Amino acid sequence: MRLILVGPPGAGKGTQAVYLAAHYGIPHISTGDIFRANIKGETELGKLAKSYLDSGNLVPDSVTNEMLKERVGQSDAAGGFLLDGYPRNVGQAEFLEGVLVEKKITLDAVLELSIPGEEIIKRLSGRRVCRNCGTTSHIIFDRSKVDGLCDSCGGELYQREDDKEEVIAHRLSVYAEQTEPIIAFYRELGLLKVINAIGEVSEISANAVATLK
Repeated sequence: MRLILVGPPGAGKGTQAVYLAAHYGIPHISTGDIFRANIKGETELGKLAKSYLDSGNLVPDSVTNEMLKERVGQSDAAGGFLLDGYPRNVGQAEFLEGVLVEKKITLDAVLELSIPGEEIIKRLSGRRVCRNCGTTSHIIFDRSKVDGLCDSCGGELYQREDDKEEVIAHRLSVYAEQTEPIIAFYRELGLLKVINAIGEVSEISANAVATLK
């Protein structure tokens, strides 16, 4: 199985990526992991990426693309892979197509986790984090026994800046602008599969596997 997972922030991509990679026995390849591995290994691409990050700039697509190409060429990805966080734009999607043609392999599917924006805001804005131990809870789905206090250590719970409604709304607009064109790109190629990302985690996983069959 060669699979791309797409969906907005808060759709549960990370959780489903771990499950699907284990289910199909393929590596879960995320851009964050690729960046960290190259920077830690002090590869030439890693050094280049670090120079951009250290100066507060985004790593250009050309560097990210080359890291991705090298990663999917590794032996553990020979039998398949799951890409999470890549491609982020149509340019990267076109580059990936070129890599796959070069390697004479084909993509099996692009799985989109679909979820309304208001549900994402509800999910993410309700998250609270313990200042002391880092444990997370949720004011709707996983309330602490005492409001404002962590169940694990009694520390103060707070809302991260990234979880504030206005920040989430901005992240969703960035996603719509940059990533939704990729969905149209893969729909035209006949590779797009869409599932509902609302419900129990196990139900969404089962739906994903059934859809990919």
